[in-house]
Amino acid sequence: MPRSIPPLPGLTRYTDWALVPDGLQTKTQLDRQGLKPGSDPVGQILYHGNSYAPLYEESAAVPKRSVSPAQRAVLDRARELQYRCRRCGAEETEPLGKGRFCDPCRYAMTLWEQHDQAQLLARELVVDPAAVLLVVDVEPDSLPEAQGVAVVSVCDRQVLYAAEAGEYGSPERGAVLDRLDALLADRRVIEEPDFMGPNRRYPHAVLRLPSSEPVPSGRDPLHPWAAPHSSANASVTQVWVGWFGWTDRHSSTRACAPWEWSGDIPMPWSRSLDLAADGVSMAGVLHRIADGTEPVWERAAWTLDGYGAGLPEVSA
Repeated sequence: MPRSIPPLPGLTRYTDWALVPDGLQTKTQLDRQGLKPGSDPVGQILYHGNSYAPLYEESAAVPKRSVSPAQRAVLDRARELQYRCRRCGAEETEPLGKGRFCDPCRYAMTLWEQHDQAQLLARELVVDPAAVLLVVDVEPDSLPEAQGVAVVSVCDRQVLYAAEAGEYGSPERGAVLDRLDALLADRRVIEEPDFMGPNRRYPHAVLRLPSSEPVPSGRDPLHPWAAPHSSANASVTQVWVGWFGWTDRHSSTRACAPWEWSGDIPMPWSRSLDLAADGVSMAGVLHRIADGTEPVWERAAWTLDGYGAGLPEVSA
């Protein structure tokens, strides 16, 4: 049932059209004759069983102001533009609403914003003397000589610390953790890529053996630099995927890292047994993103003709 419209106080109420005197009409009835009310309502009629419509004297009605041909043309043009994307000019079957962007352009612009934000973050990191890359390789099945940690300054790409991690629970491992706690205090820690090679090298792996139990989220109260799964520390991957613009679905509005590296997707950093060299390589990636020289996926949405930010808008 339609929403109830209460009666207006002080006006005569009619509950049936047969009771309405001649010469009284509603706004809708006047509009059909090209008229509009010229005075206050003098009565009201019940309709739909729970609503009242004001009644006006037909004799007091005045002609509605007509729309000039020029005004009509402007209105028709405005309605037409509601169906046309203001960026690529594509015609849609439904009104585009606020902004007037088609889905492909809206999708491309979203990825462009991520691309732009990635560069802003990279520029912020490369000028921050407190920003460091933490590279970890402590997987239990990795080669013994590959188990270690390295800390690289993002700003000048200098290796600040590199050491073997030692066995889990050993004094050597404890000494490494103590050194990292002191070195990374008040530092902005950037993690290495989390999608790289057969194993993931997360910093929290320095603290505990991998297990089937879920890892607590957030920062470790004793070792805040060892945030699990990049929940608290940014990673090189997060910056690079936003800049590179690769996505596995054409309808996705979020860039992501390729699950499998192939010849079609360039590998922007190295991964080897030399953790310090890997860290220097990744710091170089951040510098290239900040400078705008790191390659962008050639099929990134905003690079396609007719879509995305940075392209001239279609004139109205």
